[in-house]
Amino acid sequence: MEGPLSTAPQTGSRLRGSRCADCAVAVYPADPACPRCGGPAEPVVLSATGTLWTWTVQRYAPKSPPYVPPASGFAPFTLGYVELPEGVRVLAVLDVRTEDAEIGMPLAITAGDGVPRATGAVV
Repeated sequence: MEGPLSTAPQTGSRLRGSRCADCAVAVYPADPACPRCGGPAEPVVLSATGTLWTWTVQRYAPKSPPYVPPASGFAPFTLGYVELPEGVRVLAVLDVRTEDAEIGMPLAITAGDGVPRATGAVV
């Protein structure tokens, strides 16, 4: 599939999803059809901020491929689901200190290199 739903976003840009024209459900990543009713979906730019729904620490290297370990080797990282105002929960690497991660905290979310990234949002 080619077109506005398949174009990869730039690192640091807003996430793009889709919204059903019939029942208004929003999804990420974008999909040409609604997962709820099967109706047509149109591309939308999702909110740039949300709240941390849940999180964990990845303490082992993901399967390779597709993961390519950095030259310095694998380092544990924090990841979590960020809930956006549209009702979409997006899995993202959290660029916050693990000890600072707290469910409900405001986060800013952007497209990352392969996965979305989230940082503490200014409130």
